[in-house]
Amino acid sequence: MSKLNKDILFLIFEELQDNSIFLFSCIMVNRIWCEIMIPILWKNPWCYNINYHKKNSLYSILTSYLLNDIKEFLTKKEILISSQSLTFDYLSFCKSIDTKIIDNIISIGTSSEYNQFLLQEEIYSLLIKKCPEIKYLSICGTREILYLPETKNRLESLCELTINTLIDPRYFYKLANICQQIQRIIIINKNIRANPGTTKLIELQKNLKYFKWIDDFKEEDGFYYWELLEDPYTKIFNMLEKHANTINHFEITLLFDYDNNCNYSNYDYSFLQYTLLRLHNLKIIDIDSPLFLSNDDFNEKLEMVTYRDLEILKIDYMDIYQVTYIIKNCLNLKELRINDFHWNDNIIDGSLNFIHTINENCFLIEYLTIPVFPLFENHLTEFEKLLKKCQNLRSLYFQEAYYEEQRELEFGDYLLNILVKEASKNLREIGIPNDIRFSLKDLEVFFEKWKGRPAVSIYVDEYYFYQKNDSYMKLIDKYKIEGVIKEMNV
Repeated sequence: MSKLNKDILFLIFEELQDNSIFLFSCIMVNRIWCEIMIPILWKNPWCYNINYHKKNSLYSILTSYLLNDIKEFLTKKEILISSQSLTFDYLSFCKSIDTKIIDNIISIGTSSEYNQFLLQEEIYSLLIKKCPEIKYLSICGTREILYLPETKNRLESLCELTINTLIDPRYFYKLANICQQIQRIIIINKNIRANPGTTKLIELQKNLKYFKWIDDFKEEDGFYYWELLEDPYTKIFNMLEKHANTINHFEITLLFDYDNNCNYSNYDYSFLQYTLLRLHNLKIIDIDSPLFLSNDDFNEKLEMVTYRDLEILKIDYMDIYQVTYIIKNCLNLKELRINDFHWNDNIIDGSLNFIHTINENCFLIEYLTIPVFPLFENHLTEFEKLLKKCQNLRSLYFQEAYYEEQRELEFGDYLLNILVKEASKNLREIGIPNDIRFSLKDLEVFFEKWKGRPAVSIYVDEYYFYQKNDSYMKLIDKYKIEGVIKEMNV
């Protein structure tokens, strides 16, 4: 079942409960459906796109499990406690704990910080006892859960962990001793310094497959993080080499700053380049960072690395030669998303080599970004070959890179002709940058020839060009009605 469908179902449950039209009153009508869906929804009830701070029904369910003497004690503290009886044993299906979200739910019962502490003690003790096997744990809130007596038995089989780096290293040491079979680690980095506990936790894992790092710094005492940064990265990322044979998902988001000349800050992010060189079994590379620019040593080593299993490559800023090195043996590549291609001096050879490499290796590509290339015969020939060979291609996005002044429309004419002639029947989306424009006549010819194919969505950067008179809008509306265009952002 898709995540979206689960969200919708969970919202239906919540809406019924929050309006006192309890799901339980419907059980006689379709109890079998409930028996099927409730275990699915309660496997990880903290992952849905809802406002948990207002979900009284979840608070009622959690407090309903408390023993009567505990309920009585908390009620005397003027904490709201539910007395409803439960038709299903919800927590017996639960395999996850998210302390930040559960803390939000607990705050429904009382605004007193002390009373919330009392509730947290009881609720987390309850969860550890009731949840038979914890597979997903997010510790971005209360951390005392790690020291409950039953924690060791419940967390030994943990598969996914989300943490932030401001947590005291001792908590990570505790986790590292208990949990050594974690497959997915997500780190929210809020610390300008290295956290040794995080490094130890990564070191002791035996089957780490998924690593995700997200910078989430805030301004502090008038300073921004980049003015105080003391390298929270190198030790942790170097430790990933120990897991080079198992890690297949590498996802990084680094915050970065520009100087007064719009250059990136001088912080040395090369640790990430060299980590990437070591992780040779990756299936997914997803990096948002300024580091993939000029680095001759990295480029030389990258030429020697092969990512045979790579399926998705998403990088915001990267030199086109580096992209070409990475994909040169990627026979399984399905997505190539580069938001900004950087160039050395030879833009002509670089773009030609890139297109040729796609032709030779990436037959399974479904989503492709490609730089706008010069209108030379070799480039056009290679691009035609690309369209012929890549018959799975569904989305084709051009990135601004090259054009000659006053030749935007001419490029548009060539592009539309090639697409109509060679593009596969699977092509559904085309992205157009500022430096490609289409004449009204060329667009009309293109749409006429596109008839009989699945409807196409066209996304243009410089949409104002097409709004300068009503003719474009009338043309687009006409072919939307005829089912040729699915969407065009004009």
